[in-house]
Amino acid sequence: MDRRFFIKAIPMAGIASSIGSGKGVLAAMAADKPLPGDRAYNVDLMIRICSPVIEQLSRGKLKATMPTEVAPGYSKPVEKVTYLEAFGRTLAGIAPWLELGDDNTPEAGKRMTMLEMTRKAVEMAVDPASPDYMNFTGKFDAQPLVDGAFLAHGLLRAPKQVWSRLPAKTQQQVIDGLTSLRSIKAFTNNWVLFSAIIEAMLLKFGANWDRKPIDLAVQKIMEWYKGDSMYGDGAHFHYDYYNSFVIQPMLVDVLRVMAEKEESSKANYELALKRMQRYAAILERQISPEGTFPVVGRSMPYRNAAFQALAQIALEEKLPEGLSPAQVRCALTAVNKRIFEAPGTFDKKGWLQIGFCGHQPDIADIYTSTGSLYLCSTGFLALGLPPANPFWSDSAQPWTAVKVYSGAAVKKDHAIDY
Repeated sequence: MDRRFFIKAIPMAGIASSIGSGKGVLAAMAADKPLPGDRAYNVDLMIRICSPVIEQLSRGKLKATMPTEVAPGYSKPVEKVTYLEAFGRTLAGIAPWLELGDDNTPEAGKRMTMLEMTRKAVEMAVDPASPDYMNFTGKFDAQPLVDGAFLAHGLLRAPKQVWSRLPAKTQQQVIDGLTSLRSIKAFTNNWVLFSAIIEAMLLKFGANWDRKPIDLAVQKIMEWYKGDSMYGDGAHFHYDYYNSFVIQPMLVDVLRVMAEKEESSKANYELALKRMQRYAAILERQISPEGTFPVVGRSMPYRNAAFQALAQIALEEKLPEGLSPAQVRCALTAVNKRIFEAPGTFDKKGWLQIGFCGHQPDIADIYTSTGSLYLCSTGFLALGLPPANPFWSDSAQPWTAVKVYSGAAVKKDHAIDY
């Protein structure tokens, strides 16, 4: 059985009948051999998503070519914010794959091409003389703080292949752009982490940094912890995917940098990591046998970014007990196929369109524009693991929901109390 066509070959009714007949799905998956196909599928899909942004920006043509579709009720000055949204979010997801550099694998040629364009794209984004120079101020709207943060997160995720290989002039222009965002006051919710991740990036790369936003963010996020791995988005809990879109990945990486630089206790990082491991387990259990998951809460046009926390835990090779790398790979691949193969996901020129499973503008929140959609790149973080890693090389395995609905033995789930 070819895993690349697993979801296509067995439609929902077929999956149901296979499950009902015993362990048909499990037997089929167990018979699979290690799959280069899953990785190739995900690499090509990620490139398809990211390349319009990176290629056009590297040529100084992003503002001239990128659509500016907006959600109903959108009220931001879209041309002042959407381009940094697109690039910052794209880099945040593709960065771990770029960080592999030239590893002499068949995909290395694609990677080196993307790396060259990405470095040039960074130059174009921060050079005041560039036609694609981006807005790093709060003059028009507070949104640049958000996407400057995603840009900083992306640079943290590719320190060798992107940051260290930028010209010194470009590095300084990045620093100047990010520090100018200090003029924007973060809202008292997940936004506190945007200021924090920028300062953590500056600390990591030896620039002048300010610890106050980091201390405030860590204090607030820890105060908002609700239990069993879930943080509130502010004082109240919101049933959405912001623990994955922003909160847990940024919190863990801020605390990692602080621990590495001996500016904070390693215990703080380890606690946040343990909570994210539990959250990753919860996310994996939400993926149905058909590769669907609950569409609940705001920002659903971010699509598979709902699984950024799971993908990051996989990237760090710290999946919780009971989750094998191969089952997570298969689950995330199934999600990607269900979402991105839907008609209307891309326009005729290859740009993402607003929606969750196709083109669905009404599902978007009022702050959503074309640039916002590129946070979906963070669902591909596990591509930062090399092809020979068990995540990609092990034989296909059923994820939790496949096992449960086939009648296979599955261990009980339980909460954490830390």
